[in-house]
Order: sequence, then C-alpha cells, then structure tokens
Amino acid sequence: MKTTKILVHKMFRRAEVDPRIYGSFVEHMGRVVYSGIYEPGHATADKDGFRMDVIRKTEEMGVTAVRYPGGNFVSNYNWMDGIGPVKDRPRKRDLAWKSIETNEVGTDEFMRWAAKAHVEPVFAVNLGTKGIEEALSLLEYCNLPAGTYYSDMRCRYGRKEPYGIRTWCLGNEMDGNWQIGHKTAEEYGRLAYETGKAMKLLDPSIELVVCGSSMSTNATFGEWERVVLSHTCECADYISLHQYYGGQEKGTAAFLAQSLDMERYIQTVSGICDMVTVQKHLSKQINICFDEWGVWSVPDKVVQKSVEQQPWQIAPAISEQIYTMEDALLFASMLFSLVRSSGRVKIACQSLLTNISACIMTERGGDVWVQPNFYPFAYLSAWGRGVVMDARLDGPSYEAGGFQEVPYVDHLIVYNFEKGVLAMFFVNRAEEKMPVEIDVEGFETGEITESVILCHSDKNATNLENHECVKPEKISNFSVRENRLLGELEPLSFQMLALSIAVRPDFCR
Repeated sequence: MKTTKILVHKMFRRAEVDPRIYGSFVEHMGRVVYSGIYEPGHATADKDGFRMDVIRKTEEMGVTAVRYPGGNFVSNYNWMDGIGPVKDRPRKRDLAWKSIETNEVGTDEFMRWAAKAHVEPVFAVNLGTKGIEEALSLLEYCNLPAGTYYSDMRCRYGRKEPYGIRTWCLGNEMDGNWQIGHKTAEEYGRLAYETGKAMKLLDPSIELVVCGSSMSTNATFGEWERVVLSHTCECADYISLHQYYGGQEKGTAAFLAQSLDMERYIQTVSGICDMVTVQKHLSKQINICFDEWGVWSVPDKVVQKSVEQQPWQIAPAISEQIYTMEDALLFASMLFSLVRSSGRVKIACQSLLTNISACIMTERGGDVWVQPNFYPFAYLSAWGRGVVMDARLDGPSYEAGGFQEVPYVDHLIVYNFEKGVLAMFFVNRAEEKMPVEIDVEGFETGEITESVILCHSDKNATNLENHECVKPEKISNFSVRENRLLGELEPLSFQMLALSIAVRPDFCR
C-alpha cells in the first residue's frame, strides 16, 4: 500500500479545544440512571446512593461535562417531581420510554453526582409539554440567590448556594415526530426564542442551545436550522446536532466511512449559522453543541429487549448495546471529526454514559466494565487538549458510502500545552498494515514519550464476556529521524502517540 504522508507545520493551526467537547450524557432511560450511576445498597455506593465504581470510571474516561435529564425523557418531564423529600415524590409514567419513573434522582441528586464526578452540568428544559414558565422556575431554582419562591425552595431542600449552571438546552429533538410535543420549525423557533429571551432576562450569565436536527438524514435537515435560527439567533449561543451511525452489515469500508458524513454535517450547519447571522446583521458566531453522538450497534448474539416488549417497568434493561473493535474505530473517527471542528464545535456529549450506547457498563449489584470505545475517548480527553493542528494528508483512499475519497488513514494532531507534546491520533480503516510518514516543521522535536494501540485480530471482538478482551497496549512501531516520524499502523487499529516538543511554541497561551 502506498505510504500516507502527513505534514504538521507550526503555522497551520485550526482552533483551541474546549474541554467540554469531551462530554457525555445521562438520561432517565433504561438503566442509565438507576443501577447505572445510582444504586443504593451496591457495594461501592456512597451515602447518596451513587456508585463510586462508576464515578471512578467516569473520571478515568475523562468526561468533562454531562447533559441531563434528557433526551426524549425531558419532553414530558415535570422537574418539580424530582425535588424535595424522596418519600413524597410521585411515581410517573414516562411516555418517551414507556417506563415508570420513581423520581428518586432529580435535579439536586444529579448536581451532587456531577460534583462528585467533577463534570460540568448541561441542563435541558422541557419545551415539549411545558414552556416558558417552567423553564424560568427551574432556572430560578438552580441559579438564583435566595429571596424568591423557587430559590427559597432550593434552600429549604438543603442547598443554600445557587448551582450556577452555565449551559441550558431549549428542548430536545423537536424536529422529530417521535418527540412528545413535536413542533414545526416555525412553532419551535418562536417558543425557543421567547423562552430563551426570558431566561436571559432572569440570568444574563447563561448560554443557550437551540435544537438543530436530530440526524443528518432528516427530511427537514437544513431548512429546520435556517428557520429556527432566523427566530432565535439573537438569543442562541449554540445550535445542537445529534447523530448515530449503524450499518455494520454494509461492510467495514462503508461503515467506517460514515465519519465523513459527520464532518459534512458540521460544515453544512456552520454555513447555515453564518448565513443567518449575516442576514440579520449580527457580528456573533453561533457555535455547535453536538450533544448526542455515538455508534448504534446491537450484535446478533446479544438479545435486546425494547420498550414495547417490557413496558411500564422501572429501569428496564433496554437497548444495552455491545460494541465491537470495529465499532470503536468509527467511534474514534467521529470524535476526531468533532475535535478537528473545534473552531465551531465547543460542546459534545457522547451518548450515553452508562449501559445504553455506552462506554461504561454496569451489572446490578455487580461489576463495572468498559467497552472498546471507552479507550479512544479516554486517550483523546487525556492528550487531545490544546490547539488542533491543521495537518495536511496525502495518501491512498477508497470509495464507499457515497464518498469518492475516504482516506485509509484518519488522523488528528493536537499540540498539548500542559504536556508539551504533539499528540497524534490515527485510525487505520484498512484491513492491512499502512505505512505512515509524518513531517513535523516549525517545532523542535524530541522523542516519542507515549505510544498506545487499540486493535484485535477479530474486528468483531467485544468485552462482553471477557472484560479485558479489547484493551490498549503499548507499542513501538514509530521512529523519529530528525523531524520525521516513520512507522506502520496495524490493520483496523486506533493509535495514539505523543511526540515531545523541546521548545514551547510561540502560539501558546
């Protein structure tokens, strides 16, 4: 195979990474909350009922922000059901997932969990069955000092100081007809603007996320963004995007090519944002909050139950997807796309944190274990902080999934301020070894200080039965000759390597 050549030059830079791009998502769905992050009586549970083994894995994964409480769940959720004495809270039927919600975990409990896990909360308000008044009451409860009805209620329930939640999502997937309270773009745009306007009058420090498309294949994609932003651009700071990819049956080449769709999705919406702000004569930039993303995978050997098969249960085990080595490669490339787009994508939430399309899996009363996709996320969060380099690639490609040129080697290179390294990340989409040559110009390079690979001889290998089956290993497959790295990527692999930089570049903060 022809050598893939990559050029990294100090002068070619994209943007600085917002740490919140390494976020996740906790929704009241299946076992995400109950027996996921919260399980009183578990051997590792603390006094608040939170599983400390899950918190440790969340920290190990490097999660920086978590969106809550939904998701489809939020569109039929009354936030006041989840505050006050737990014994007095109502049991409700959640229409989104046809389950019984006990409301044991609500706003205050989640905020305690977020503090323990050291993550920044990203809250969503109900614009499906609720509206402006409920959004304002929740915002007052969370962010305003004592002295008025809802802030005094927070104090009465044990929290004197405001939480100061910065980021608020105005609804969820309102473009989808599956959503409780689904609206047209005109209907949603008007409601979102009036809600956001009022929320910023109450607390001018907050930033707001309006709903974009729930997938790039929606019939309304593009026009939805244009109409919604035409109403909300004066109060909106972000527009949200959601995307999950499946299609493993189409073959590895087409499956792994789908990250290019994600990149095109981001570029298209960025253009729409700019078009609307120019038309409105605004100087602001509306950024992207990609607050649901992931791979959708349910292997045949794992029998999964749907909400239709077991309706109206408490925390039913639904859609507990088991990821393969192959899935982890697409997952890694999707995260590459997000980080490469850091000039516009400031927040992203891998969906979901535990048990459903998750990196972290739990057993009721038992162990916690991680899926193969846990590792690319953890390595990018640990090393992919700083400035994204605008590296140039010249190498072999293939045609698949509607894309004429899919590079066999996907790459992301970040200069990490704190570690003083160029962190290089690669996905080899080929089912054979790929020679790679990387020229580093404008930096005084040192040695490779870290080199880790994630791969397996069986691309369908999972961690379901053997929790250690797919895990990273150290590897020495690259050498440094002056300012050039030479090496060979293993077939269908993810790799991270860190190249030390002897002199701190002048673009550093």
